Amino acid sequence: MNCPFCGNPDSRVLDSRPSDEGSVIRRRRECPACKRRFTTYERAQVEPLLVIKRSGRKETFDPNKLLRGLSLAAQKRPIDPEVLQEFAFGFEDTVKEMEITSEEIGLRSLAFLKELDPVAYIRFASVYREFDSLENFIEEVRKLDRKPGKGKKAHKSEEKSEEEMPDLADEARLGTV
Repeated sequence: MNCPFCGNPDSRVLDSRPSDEGSVIRRRRECPACKRRFTTYERAQVEPLLVIKRSGRKETFDPNKLLRGLSLAAQKRPIDPEVLQEFAFGFEDTVKEMEITSEEIGLRSLAFLKELDPVAYIRFASVYREFDSLENFIEEVRKLDRKPGKGKKAHKSEEKSEEEMPDLADEARLGTV
């Protein structure tokens, strides 16, 4: 450490102690050339997570943006806002790399919402996947409605055949879905 007074490239540490609840180390130093004392602070610098957008542009991950999107999808749903906040602000800790694509953030968010609330999942998916037609939207709802482990032939009494199912596109146009 260079002395701030005379510029000597050497200094001696006289005292070290933690500061700011252990996140910083405070060091008292003395310059051997001019004998003046000074204090330095050492702290870890964490590199921010970078998000690679669809356009290729990179920006720093902002948990508030993720929380805003999740909150809009969960609006008027029986979802505890703290659960959404925990996911958004803990998201960065789950990423092992220094960069992540916005697509990966969307997929992880969809998986989280799918387990949490199907309506919030569909709302988020409708924006994230940019459905360009009603048929794409209906297909996503049908995928969500399919239960894992159930085949078309299995549990016939529980599932209706394709012919017996009402046409969701017609019902959506009529506003009955």
